[in-house]
Amino acid sequence: MSYAIVGFGPVGQALTRAFARKNIEVTVASRRPPEALAPQARAIGPTVVARSLRDAVEADTIILAVPFGEHREVAKALPSWDGKTIIDATNAYGVLPEDLDGLPSSAFVAKAFTGAKLVKAFNHLIAAKLAADPVLEGGHRVVFLSSDDEDATAPVAALAKQLGFAPVKLGKLNEGGALVHARGRIWGQLIFQDLFRKEQ
Repeated sequence: MSYAIVGFGPVGQALTRAFARKNIEVTVASRRPPEALAPQARAIGPTVVARSLRDAVEADTIILAVPFGEHREVAKALPSWDGKTIIDATNAYGVLPEDLDGLPSSAFVAKAFTGAKLVKAFNHLIAAKLAADPVLEGGHRVVFLSSDDEDATAPVAALAKQLGFAPVKLGKLNEGGALVHARGRIWGQLIFQDLFRKEQ
């Protein structure tokens, strides 16, 4: 299984550090040319290789760590994403629900990646938490997973475990997965409040 992280900002770099900590080979790419990323990639670890976006998307599993609005540009890198798994670590902060066609943000993202299996994961932790060792005080930091494709969730859960996290499956994107999607300018909080009110 080959992995690539597209986006080398704070979240992309944090995830890269998680891979490097476990000596797992990973390709990194961004809008910048690979030679601009290479020194920082090498500094993170010997298993991290900077490549072009076109080369990076040859990986089996691609982690999307770009700002939400850039996902369509990434999707243009391949005419078809058949056989690929996209791990969506983006958050649609500031995007109105009506601009997402009424869909959860990851379901909206999935439309751009024709043929891919998409799993929402790693989006609910800030970069500093993602970069830190997830094994602490005898436990493991939790990563929430949601997907409309059950077959895609298992290997992503296995990857999360390999990275030292404790994966928790939330079900489909519009069900339990809605708990970890940004809504407008709010992440989670409003949704949790809505659920709490319904139980009263």
